[in-house]
Amino acid sequence: MLAPKRVQHRKQHRPRPLKGLSKGHTQVYVGDYGLMATSPGWISARQIESARIAITRAIKRGGKVRITLFPDRSITRKPLETRMGSGKGAPDHWVAPVKPGRIMFELSGVDEDLAREAMRKASHKLPVTTKFVTREEAGE
Repeated sequence: MLAPKRVQHRKQHRPRPLKGLSKGHTQVYVGDYGLMATSPGWISARQIESARIAITRAIKRGGKVRITLFPDRSITRKPLETRMGSGKGAPDHWVAPVKPGRIMFELSGVDEDLAREAMRKASHKLPVTTKFVTREEAGE
């Protein structure tokens, strides 16, 4: 699963709810097709990996898949049945914050119908609403 090799601070503040539109990676740069987020949310490393597997299985290992987000925010959890206090919990998992308009996955080397089906399967694995875009649509 995806996780940073090293970070400056292991325990970060809990992120606030995301507001506004994505500033970066709003176009399909490398591939021909993309999966764009239309709602904000945090996507965990497990969800990214699950969507990647769904795409690669749908295209039967043809074409090229590119993941354009990386989980670099840590979410901490305290152990179950632990009393309040005694500091912040240990890092539990990593998430990638996603704002609307962000291209999360890019796909090239397959026809549009297959790409659309692969992205549909991947979207079922993600906690945000998504939209299938082509290179021409995302450039507008």
